[in-house]
Amino acid sequence: MEYYQHDLALVHARGYGQHADRCAPGILDLLAPVKGKRDGLVLELGCGAGALTRHLVAAGHQVIATDASAAMVELARAALGPDADVRRLALPDEPLPAADAIVSVGHVISYLPGAAAVDRALVAMAGALRPGGVLAIDLCDLEFGRIRAGQDNFGRVGPDWAVITEFSTPAPDKFVRDITTFVPDGAGGWRRGGERHENVLVDTSLIPALLGAHGVAARVGSSFGEAELPAGLRAVTGIRS
Repeated sequence: MEYYQHDLALVHARGYGQHADRCAPGILDLLAPVKGKRDGLVLELGCGAGALTRHLVAAGHQVIATDASAAMVELARAALGPDADVRRLALPDEPLPAADAIVSVGHVISYLPGAAAVDRALVAMAGALRPGGVLAIDLCDLEFGRIRAGQDNFGRVGPDWAVITEFSTPAPDKFVRDITTFVPDGAGGWRRGGERHENVLVDTSLIPALLGAHGVAARVGSSFGEAELPAGLRAVTGIRS
């Protein structure tokens, strides 16, 4: 299953960059040691259309921005320009380039099929970090589903898009969004599309021990810096020994 195909990628790019904007100041503070390194490299996982990438580049970081969605990669390349290094990369098993920092917002690894895949992705990140490297990612805790159980459907409208999302929690470790999109069809009308997004929820309190076994001293929190994450979303930050 490929998430964020053309129409939903477009809607997300035009209407859903706020989370990255809120997280950016805290993440940039965490990356201060990396900026001081010569040729320090930041690897971004799940860059989407480049909402966080823009902040990283503007702050002077060398960035490899990656996403598993071909449509998102195309949008990021268009938004960031020809000098940006944007690549298609799918977790958990595609190799990661060595980096001085790995960052990710938008609970990217929560889109993996299960807790075992999330663990493999985290271990891969630990292995890709250079000594002293910084980790800063977010993902969904089990609390994410408990809080949202029975949540009402949600709709948003932009100048040239609309989206309706239906939520469900079919299992304690699963949160599902059934998403319907509406975008111009190029002939004066609207094209309707849809995607089903299944997020795996994990016990994030177990993550520090997992990462510690692979050389990363990590903590789980509710924010990057001062900006609190949505309820049930956790920030995992750490340093590679």
